Amino acid sequence: MQDRLEGALEDPDDGGVIEAFGVLLPEGEYLPLLLDVEPRLVVPGQEGDYFSGEQVATWGIDQFWGLPEYPHTPYYRTFETAVDADAHLYEFVVPMVPPTWNERERVEEYVALMGRGTVPTAVAISTLDVCQPSLGLGDDPSAHWGLTHFLLDGHHKLEAAATAGRPVRILSLLALGDSLAGAEDSARLPAVRTQPRSARATST
Repeated sequence: MQDRLEGALEDPDDGGVIEAFGVLLPEGEYLPLLLDVEPRLVVPGQEGDYFSGEQVATWGIDQFWGLPEYPHTPYYRTFETAVDADAHLYEFVVPMVPPTWNERERVEEYVALMGRGTVPTAVAISTLDVCQPSLGLGDDPSAHWGLTHFLLDGHHKLEAAATAGRPVRILSLLALGDSLAGAEDSARLPAVRTQPRSARATST
């Protein structure tokens, strides 16, 4: 299976990958998606942090602590685009172990592989959460579509791609029953995800 994921999958169930990872997942309904991403590693509280930026613009800071939400882990930002005038999609990849735990030699192997044009494949279980502020605490009242990929395989690949500025492919198994999104929103996601990248324009 590791060899099959060394390059880019052309079909979601190429070589029985879904079956192999499916035995690790809870019983439920999943929508498989093949997505190409260019990850950027983000440290909470630093430049590019969604929780200190876009989330604050919509929800404001925590009313009790007077601080932004804190995700407790570095993560990757990969893509965003407009859903419509009042909603925006934000995509994240969350590693199950911190990048500092990755083996340096393995990361460098993938950096070299990507430098030769290879696009390896990672595997993730994913959720789509559609949330909208109700109290008007922030400056941007848009709905946020949060597409979050929790890595099952590919921690070294994601760090290598972020380091080298190269793309990586993700086989996303979207957990429909565990997402805070309606059936219509989940059905729209594949089309939304093919749109051009665009940042949310706000008045702030």
